Formats: sequence, C-alpha cells, structure tokens
Amino acid sequence: MNISDRAKKLGESATLKMARLANELKESGNDVISLSLGEPDFFTPDYIKVALKKAVDENHSFYTPVPGSKKLREAIANKFKRDNQIHYSPDQIVVSTGAKQSLMNVILATINPGDEVILPAPYWVSYFDMIEFAGGIPVELKTSIDDDYKITKSQVEEAITDKTRMFLFSNPCNPSGSSYSDDELRSISEALKDKKNILIVSDEIYEYINFEGQNTSMAKFESIKSRVVTVNGLSKGYAMTGYRLGFMGAPLEVAKACSKIQGQFTSGANAITQEAAVTALNDGPQKIEYMKKTFELRRDLFVEELSKIKGFKVNKPSGAFYVLPDISYYFGKKYKDRLIESSEDFSEILLEYALVATTPGGAFGTPQTIRLSYATSDDMLIEAARRIKELCAQITDT
Repeated sequence: MNISDRAKKLGESATLKMARLANELKESGNDVISLSLGEPDFFTPDYIKVALKKAVDENHSFYTPVPGSKKLREAIANKFKRDNQIHYSPDQIVVSTGAKQSLMNVILATINPGDEVILPAPYWVSYFDMIEFAGGIPVELKTSIDDDYKITKSQVEEAITDKTRMFLFSNPCNPSGSSYSDDELRSISEALKDKKNILIVSDEIYEYINFEGQNTSMAKFESIKSRVVTVNGLSKGYAMTGYRLGFMGAPLEVAKACSKIQGQFTSGANAITQEAAVTALNDGPQKIEYMKKTFELRRDLFVEELSKIKGFKVNKPSGAFYVLPDISYYFGKKYKDRLIESSEDFSEILLEYALVATTPGGAFGTPQTIRLSYATSDDMLIEAARRIKELCAQITDT
C-alpha cells in the first residue's frame, strides 16, 4: 500500500503509546499502575448526564451547524465573560470534537510552510507534531525545574524573528502543572504587543484545575486581545473526556477559517454532547469544585512521596494533575544490565520492571524529565511511589 509521506513523518503520541504498552501488559495479567494518560478518574457529574439523557429523549440527533449550535456558542461566550473576563461574540466561537481538534484547526488555518511557532517547553505532546504537519517550524524555549518550567519575557523577545507567526502555550501547563500568574502573563504580553503578525494561542483546558486561585486568560490584556485565540473544552474540568467537545474563541477571520477547515473534516461536533455542554457551562464551575479539591490533596500526597526517592528532583505544581520530576540523576547509570541514557529508557524500565506507566519527558521538550499523572486514587499513588523507589534503589553506577 502507498502510505503518504505526511503519515509516515507523523509520530505516535507518546502518551497514547505508553498507555497502549501499559494496556498490553495489563491484558497479559500484570498489575500495572498507569500514570501516563491525562484523564480525570471521576465520572461525569450526574446533572450533566441528566441533560445528556434529556437531549436523547428530545431527539437532538441531527447535524448541527459546523461551528456549533447557536445556543452552545452563546453559552460559551457567556462563560468567557463570566469566568475569564474576556469577550468573544458567538460568531467568533467554533465548537469542535475536542480541544485537540480546535488546536489543529487553528494551526492549519494560520500556519504556512516555513512559518515559525514559538513553543515554551515543556509543551503538550501534540503541539510539535501539529506544527510540523502544517509545515511550520517549532521554536522551543527551554526551561527547567529550577524556574518552575516557566519562560520569561526576554526569552520570547529573543525568539521572535521575521518568520514568527504564532506563540502557543498552555496555562496551566500540561505536562508541568505550572501556572502563569497575572503579572507573568502581562510581562509576556509586553513582548508580543507590537508584533502584529503573531497570533497568540492560549490553551486553557486545565483552567478549572488551578490551585492558586482564578486562572488568568491571555486575552484579558488589552494590547494583544485582538490577536488571541483561547482554546478550552470539557474534558478535564468536567470529567467529560469521552464526550469529545472542545471550543475556541478567536478573531473573526480566524474563526471563519477554522470553521471552513472543520467543515471539510468532521463538520459539527456531536449534537447530544453539545446539549449537555450548554448545561455544564451555564451552571458554571462551582458544581465541579470538588474535583479540584481532590486533585490538590493528591498533588500534596504524591509530591511528598516522590520527594523521598533518591535522585528525583520534584517541584510543587500549581495546576492540572501532573508532576514532572527531573530524573537526570540516573542518566549514565544501570538497572541490572540496562544502561539508562534517557528518560525514554527510564520510563521503559519503570514499566517493564516496576509495572508503573509514565511518559518520558522528551516528548514534551524536557528530555531530563518524566511525566506522572496523579489522576488516580491515593492508594495507587502511594503504591506507585513505593514501586519506583524500590526500583531506583537498585540502580547502580556503571
């Protein structure tokens, strides 16, 4: 069969790859603890399920407009105003089959071959491949655990060239869990305010899982708001991963281009999910606050346990549900006869011998790290840390 060059070049998602390997071990009867996927372990709240069932009974089974139903786009516009103090009209909003599609839409709609996209690292695993798929050139801004994995205004200024067309980041960040404060984002916006050719894409899918208080949206800053695309969705905050619904607020020209692209790929998102999304968004974040509180307790527990492991350098993330420890202490060392040369080696050894699935940091632009999700029970987190600690105690110098 003839497989296209673009398909051959496209890499497999590192998180999905580790999940696949973990599932293969589980199916073979192994007691695997999977900390690789970014999925809440909560069930969708009952009041949203009631709305979903009602939508089925009311026969919301027909095609919707490509950018989403008018009722949902109005609910999203109200949500942006209420929760983020930012303003997008309904015709600036495009609803998609997950925030991942929203991101792919905006990249395909605005990036030409040779265009540069500034990516603060660590970055979400798919950003890099999405940019390359569109022919763009990812420009990574490196960070470390010592600066809480956050970039500075000067780094952005130094990275901008006459080919820069986009600045793309997540806040709170997947995979680090770091959140930018209002002052930090304002500083970054200053570096971008006079660069009229640069679109700013702010991925805020973890907005409701911010332990430092209300999340700051990049579109709130007057000097750049006309060039900000705000991407969000229901998967993380509302525990609706399988429902597949994301959305964006964007400059009108960009929104129209994204709708055109989506019209040729998938058309409108799931009609039943759109009805449930109206209920979720109109009711606001108060009803889902319990999830954030649980994640915060788990974060405290897991960070404490991981900090006890020799060679693990751990910070305390302020959002999402990930920890991104620096494990470079183990590079050049051996587990049994296996030389550890990278985070990929370390993750593979953890999965094979400790039966703990993690994601190597190279996929996120931080090759000295591994990502662990704490979206699981306290008992599982304690047991996972115990297994990792036991394995690390057996790693020796070469």
